[in-house]
Amino acid sequence: MSDAFDVLVIGAGPGGYVAAIRAAQLGFRTAVVEREHLGGICLNWGCIPTKALLRSAEVFHLAHEGAPYGVKASGLAFDLEAMVKRSRAVSAKLQAGVRHLLRKNKVEIIEGSGTLVGGGKVRVSLKDKGAREISAKHIILATGARPRVLPGLEPDGKQVWTYREAMTPQAMPKSLLVVGSGAIGVEFASFYRTLGAEVTIVEVQDRILPVEDEEISTMARQSFERQGIRIVTSATVKALAKDSVGVTATITAGGKDSAVRAERVILAVGITANTEQLGLENTRVKLDRGRIVAGPYCETDEPGVYAIGDLTGAPWLAHKASHEAVICVEKIAGLAHVRPLDVRVIPGCTYCHPQIASVGLSERKAKELGHAVKVGRFPFVGNGKAIALGDEEGMIKTVFDAKTGELLGAHMMGPDVTELIHGYGIAMSLETTEAELMHAVFPHPTLSEAMHESVLNAYGHALHI
Repeated sequence: MSDAFDVLVIGAGPGGYVAAIRAAQLGFRTAVVEREHLGGICLNWGCIPTKALLRSAEVFHLAHEGAPYGVKASGLAFDLEAMVKRSRAVSAKLQAGVRHLLRKNKVEIIEGSGTLVGGGKVRVSLKDKGAREISAKHIILATGARPRVLPGLEPDGKQVWTYREAMTPQAMPKSLLVVGSGAIGVEFASFYRTLGAEVTIVEVQDRILPVEDEEISTMARQSFERQGIRIVTSATVKALAKDSVGVTATITAGGKDSAVRAERVILAVGITANTEQLGLENTRVKLDRGRIVAGPYCETDEPGVYAIGDLTGAPWLAHKASHEAVICVEKIAGLAHVRPLDVRVIPGCTYCHPQIASVGLSERKAKELGHAVKVGRFPFVGNGKAIALGDEEGMIKTVFDAKTGELLGAHMMGPDVTELIHGYGIAMSLETTEAELMHAVFPHPTLSEAMHESVLNAYGHALHI
């Protein structure tokens, strides 16, 4: 086959494969280069398999809590190997689905590692053997990111884990230290605690889930501590000492050192963009603190070269990468309706128990930006569906501009809130004010009614509190 393409995508994660499919749909001759797994980290080692594991833990938890629902069970136990096997099977099924979609859209899949050589050319070191030089009018970089490593806390795959080892444990650890309390750290803490491990979370900032609204962070901490998770904030892990049965961590907090003993340690301290060995030195592509500098339509300083997803910085979310992919390709195609991504309306979700989700500005950030705000809150204890589910913990919080009624942000903790947050995201994208939200009709009985009540509460009209 000819080695000249209209669009060449390097990386087939949630940004890359979506870019390739959309390019093919728009009539471009397209190829995608992937060195490891179609679907990238998200599908194979991140978003999807972790949710499969968390679902297994949820089922185990619900089985134990059956008595109040009139369900009697005894002798309950979990099969960790089966949980991991199911998680890997889910990833494999979706990876096959991505391959099918690429082939269906006539995207050529090239297995290997791509390096820019300049002048619209890419050298691909093929996975099997040899190399191939490819030319393309448009090259989209979508190589994602990898776990960040801190000096002295390097993972060894045995006692000190990254998310990969945490997702495929050979045995259930009795105790676990999680370093970092972002979404990844909290989700693993929730999974292992639900299955009975003694879990400690260490966070360098003064609160867990630091990107969330402070009120939600506080509620989440209280919930996790009730579940038996120990949390240490404003703390750093100074050193790790390994022995034959576990790890002793030296933790510094408040100017004092203390020791925490655990069988395993999970490092969840952020990610680093995969920009190495891309051949950026052969181009005018610029880096800023390890990320590629890209414009509003994902363009770099090198003509014909674009960057999407984790390469370009926060928020490090699969749906952000996928959306940027479409923006990038449609701009290349010259479509008239294309507009830059507004990061304010990108929802964030954490699939711990209880779930956490948010979009837009926190109350503090809104005030720092000069907004006079109206804040609404509605607890799930006042929601009929949540009571029927027996899952009443948490609340929905909304933040409005007091002068204009603009919805600035929404923050949730509670049952299935990751399935609700998009409603507020749509509202923000449509520049909806409180008036439209207050007059919208929400179905009964649903958890979504709490969204309506939170808006009403911001303006003193709540009905059920």
